[in-house]
Amino acid sequence: MEIRQLQYFVAVAEEGGFGRAAERLNIVQPAVSQLVRRLERELGVQLFDRSTRQIRITSAGERLLPEAKAVLAAASRVLAVAGEIKIGTEGVLRLGTGRAPDPRVDAAVDDLVVAAPRLRVRIVKSGLADRLAAVRSGELDAALVRAMSSAAGLELVPLWTDPVYAVVPARHPLADEDVLRLEQLAELPLRLAPRDANPPFHDLINAALRDAGVEPPAGPPFTHLQGTFADIATDPTASWTAFYRAGDLPPARHVAIRPLAGVEITTSLVVPPGPAGPALRMLLDGFRRITFPGVDRAGRRSAAPSRSAGPSRR
Repeated sequence: MEIRQLQYFVAVAEEGGFGRAAERLNIVQPAVSQLVRRLERELGVQLFDRSTRQIRITSAGERLLPEAKAVLAAASRVLAVAGEIKIGTEGVLRLGTGRAPDPRVDAAVDDLVVAAPRLRVRIVKSGLADRLAAVRSGELDAALVRAMSSAAGLELVPLWTDPVYAVVPARHPLADEDVLRLEQLAELPLRLAPRDANPPFHDLINAALRDAGVEPPAGPPFTHLQGTFADIATDPTASWTAFYRAGDLPPARHVAIRPLAGVEITTSLVVPPGPAGPALRMLLDGFRRITFPGVDRAGRRSAAPSRSAGPSRR
């Protein structure tokens, strides 16, 4: 059965004859008659009574007419939705993120919802390796990553840059500084998580240390942010750690949090290679407007770029 057969059946029923249906469909009458007869053979029922000069719809035809109209309406809806998906205003965009909330992601998604109310954004929170694998396999359309400069088989689109912070005991003389340089921290033991816990950030810190020409002694292991803050605050031997903000900070009493001069972390959107689809382009536009508040939907910039604020001095 073809959609065209149902279209011809409905046209004949509504017009009351094959000739008028052919005029409505802008085709020749024999083509209409042929396809309607084929439909009758496929269905095994007679749709029209042709025994008189006036074509009349049969009882079977009357019963099937609303069903045929429903099928045609559904087919029309499929075409309409496909067109909206093609231009990015409908469908599902699957975005991978880390587990920590980021208000910029929420703001960009909200912006996208305003631009395309019928487009659904599905947020999938997972670890870095799982996010990259899901983008490669097509399970995700894109994913947010930090501190990565490349990913095999994928493309990275930088979105924004955040400062990296050093944490030192509040009692230490370096706590009096507004900004810390790596050279100032060279003698203090560094609490850094093993590389396999966060390879991009581990590599970022070690590259910054190499560039600064310093090699601080290894300190006790980094556990988690709140626990490491507490260890730095209470350990008699002064030590330090580096971190970037990923959501709200835990309580940080008796430590000082200071920006690390010249050390920043970039958040990027990792996507499959090739041109981005319409929905993904709208998401990127949303991220740009969040990062650069003066950029409107037409790409016009009316204000200077604004960096995200770091934690207040403690």
